[in-house]
Amino acid sequence: MPLDEKSERHFAKRGGGRQNRLNPPGQHGDRRQRRPSEHGIQLREKQKVRWLYGVLEKQFRRHFDSASRMEGVTGENLLRVLEMRLDNTVYRIGFGSTRRQARQLVTHGHIMVNGRKTDIPSAAVKPGDVISVRPQSAQKEYFKILAEEINHRDCPDWITRNDDNFSATILHPPSRDEMVLPPINEQLVVEFYSK
Repeated sequence: MPLDEKSERHFAKRGGGRQNRLNPPGQHGDRRQRRPSEHGIQLREKQKVRWLYGVLEKQFRRHFDSASRMEGVTGENLLRVLEMRLDNTVYRIGFGSTRRQARQLVTHGHIMVNGRKTDIPSAAVKPGDVISVRPQSAQKEYFKILAEEINHRDCPDWITRNDDNFSATILHPPSRDEMVLPPINEQLVVEFYSK
């Protein structure tokens, strides 16, 4: 709808609209934006990794402590520890479409590790472990639908999946190259906790 002459003048006088604002809206929007501090950048990176894996602060700190005691690069060890959690491996196998859904499958008792029902999402899996769906759970509607879709879901190289019987075997811990992650600088997390 075209504007009348008075509205057009008023609109032009006010800066042309929201898309032309140089500052955020609000009373304090014209104050100078500060650059985030080094600590702020490290904190943001740590929170990004925590949020990605769905881990609370206390658990994350425990994972970091165990990763720092391992041989090798601490940042890579931390990501490896997080990748080898049961809820994450269930997600990587393709049983869950998100990490939250995979975590729910584990907590509801649908997943077995080496033939034993395991309902602890933070349980660490090891090379050689066989992760499968409980036979009773495989009869549920979700897994019937999953049987048709699972062929189209990717599985990383460090896991071998058997689509016929809803099982997978952990071949080896993932290397940094095998971890499919958004851009993460794990060194900033290490620096955050090293203070």
